[in-house]
Amino acid sequence: MRVLAAMSGGVDSAVAAARAVDAGHDVVGVHLALSETPAALRGGSRGCCSREDAGDARRAADVLDIPFYVWNFAARFGAEVVDDFVTAYANGQTPNPCVRCNEKIKFAALLDRALGLGFDAVCTGHYARLSGGVLRRAVDAGKDQSYVLAVLTAAQLRHAMFPIGDTPKTRIRAEAAARGLRVADKPDSHDICFIPSGDTRGFLAERLGARPGAVVDAGSGRVLARHDGVHGFTVGQRRGLGLGRTAADGRPRYVLGIEPASGTVRVGPAEALDVSVIDARRPVWSAGAAPDGPFTCTVQVRAHGGVAPATVHPEGAELHVELDTPLRGVAPGQVLALYRPDTAGDVVLGSATIAAAH
Repeated sequence: MRVLAAMSGGVDSAVAAARAVDAGHDVVGVHLALSETPAALRGGSRGCCSREDAGDARRAADVLDIPFYVWNFAARFGAEVVDDFVTAYANGQTPNPCVRCNEKIKFAALLDRALGLGFDAVCTGHYARLSGGVLRRAVDAGKDQSYVLAVLTAAQLRHAMFPIGDTPKTRIRAEAAARGLRVADKPDSHDICFIPSGDTRGFLAERLGARPGAVVDAGSGRVLARHDGVHGFTVGQRRGLGLGRTAADGRPRYVLGIEPASGTVRVGPAEALDVSVIDARRPVWSAGAAPDGPFTCTVQVRAHGGVAPATVHPEGAELHVELDTPLRGVAPGQVLALYRPDTAGDVVLGSATIAAAH
């Protein structure tokens, strides 16, 4: 097969490309330029997609003796990932930009171009397993990235390759060193790639400005503090609430809900975060056709954690999810991933975007 290997400049994508070469595929490496100002990105292990990363990806391609290109997707990334991120926070939601990047860039824009150029598949360094079109969790549970891939359609998965999902991260680094890849010991990237400082609140404030509102006690309705914008908060948040004093009972308070229209942020005790029902919209069925009726599965509401058994009721373009055990910190805008337990490893059934939880 002709395979386009997306090479971020990290160890995972380098080894994934190497394994695609070992499998006998005709491999071409490509690095995605996702910022108009790449020199401003990244310091140490923060972020990705900088000139440093492009150089690391090129050197890895040289070691593998494969053609290498840099494709500029900055405009589309800005419109479909960065702008979407800002808009979601302005609307009181909690988006996951890595999910949107996979959905809109790597397996929409990139895959579309790859297929148009005659490639059969796009290969990435995600920790997930794929066989016969079925997406499963990675062997390395601590690195599993199936959650951020659960937005992919069955058609997209037919043209995807995840060669490292069957291997723990420690062995991937050892393999990279044995292959002579200089990225073997490169630190993993952290934080949001387009916010290398890690200051999400500051990034959003620059783009949205001040939108004053009140922090209100959910039980009494009493105003506890003022704030400069709901974009500084997310459901489940404990720190940075600006309350200035502890609650009368001495217990910490958490963000329970956000009302962007009024600028109100409701806070309360930890137990008030428990939800038993989730409503989600825009389902994507990675495993194929939508189920005919209610079904049981395991759901996950965050990239790492927030897992519970549930009964899912498909209702057209929406899902009504009843949790067997309550979850905390479930925020609108997050992705709800659906899994079917399997002896060969959990199967990803699909996903939807959380609209409400109670």
